[in-house]
Amino acid sequence: MPKGSSGSTSRTATGFDLDGYQPLPVTHQLRLSILEKMRKGEDALPEIQGREEAKRDVLRALLSGAHPYLVSEEGTGKTRLARSLTWLLPSVPGIKGCAYHDDPKWPPSLLCPRCRASRDPVKEFGMEIIPGSTRFSRIQGNEYTNEAKLMGLKDIQAIAHGKSPSDPQVFTGTGVFRANRGILFVDELPAIPTKVQVLFHPVLEEKKAVLEEYNWQHPLDMVVVATGNPQGFSHVNEVPRPLVDRLELIYLDLPSEEVEREIALMERFRGRELAPVVPEGKMMGPVDLNNLERQVALPWWIMEMVNRSVRVSRVCRWVEKRASIRATTRAVDHTYASAELDGRDLANLNDVADGLKLALRGRIGLRADLMDFEKPEESFGKADQVAEDLLWNGLEDFSKEFPSYEAEPLVQEIEAIFADGTEKLTGRLQNSPELYRAVNWLKEVGRERGGKGLLNPREQKVTANPEKLSGKMSEDYHRVAFETVVNIALHRGTLGEWVREKVFAPQMVSWARKGGPKWL
Repeated sequence: MPKGSSGSTSRTATGFDLDGYQPLPVTHQLRLSILEKMRKGEDALPEIQGREEAKRDVLRALLSGAHPYLVSEEGTGKTRLARSLTWLLPSVPGIKGCAYHDDPKWPPSLLCPRCRASRDPVKEFGMEIIPGSTRFSRIQGNEYTNEAKLMGLKDIQAIAHGKSPSDPQVFTGTGVFRANRGILFVDELPAIPTKVQVLFHPVLEEKKAVLEEYNWQHPLDMVVVATGNPQGFSHVNEVPRPLVDRLELIYLDLPSEEVEREIALMERFRGRELAPVVPEGKMMGPVDLNNLERQVALPWWIMEMVNRSVRVSRVCRWVEKRASIRATTRAVDHTYASAELDGRDLANLNDVADGLKLALRGRIGLRADLMDFEKPEESFGKADQVAEDLLWNGLEDFSKEFPSYEAEPLVQEIEAIFADGTEKLTGRLQNSPELYRAVNWLKEVGRERGGKGLLNPREQKVTANPEKLSGKMSEDYHRVAFETVVNIALHRGTLGEWVREKVFAPQMVSWARKGGPKWL
């Protein structure tokens, strides 16, 4: 049992300062918790051993306010990973006895029918503290999962006592409603009949449950974490494309031999219940909302790479299902999150590649002849290869508008920087005429591009006055610019493949190099 909790799912709210408390959506609570752990140098998910890239994808999704969809074969730890996310949730106040975990400071429009019917629900029902570990509702997907298990059912006793069957107060919420202000865990999503899965659409898109029978829509605050087996397994129904488009697809492979042995030792039977690895989340107190804002900047050409890469996917001959506009939005979000995960102020091309992989994995469909349903890890790997290939093509397109340069001097300048190390780039670029001219073009074009009103404060500074940057920000900016110029030179054939050992450079997939044109 977690320290400080009892056998119930809540604690008495004695001494809690309700006046100083500020309600926050679950997505914000998770983001704050992850950022706080990162600032302290702590592992955000310490109870999950190995699976570092899958963990980073989950954290990317949560930092972006998105919903992870974990896909793998049986026995890979999907449920354990989903459950571990509750340790990132702080304890929060709730109206006592409310099945929907209503917040005592919510307006009436957000409250459940019981609490909304009261003039002062806190005074009438009291207040309790809800630990993060209990803000978790599980829906087990199978062929019998129906609307009643997802949403709820009618209270026959209330109807027998004279209430109308269409009165929302005779409705007893189940899975989705119990996850309000927490995490909804949909285990084995594809095992749920497709006609039932569509009930999740308004939950994910509009953050509300739609109950047509009652002519009632109820707002919900939650993060959805879904799991499923890869396509081709038994008891796997088709997940509607609009639903997948609202989730971030993350493949969870089997752990390494060493990690699997460690997990087995940690979880083996010892004759007594082990204490949890992670202590109970601290109480949610006053929050500075500025801490939620993206502190990372995307230089204009990095943003351009995201947009161009997703657009290329719509004319790619390896892709049958095209990426939606949501894919672009999510790829931008996850590019920010990738830089946040590494504690950097500016995103680079490697962040774009990671962001594209997570955003496109469930939003594009490869040609059937490229898929191997018996080897899902290879199919997911090919999807990630295509995402990197899309970035390769985005750079190829970008290189066509890049200004000309003197090849030999540029190569010599790049080689000299790699030979001496890429530290203190700001001053060294000024003594490298061809590199300086190329980087200066990036600065000048940035000032000419529109959209400045949509940029965050750091991006406005980086775009409007890059030459006035100083210290670490200046070094980071010039490093991202330098890496981009190196990639352009690689695409133009000025530099050889050796440069891939020095800097991240996306690659075209090997099976796209055969048979002529890559895409069109």
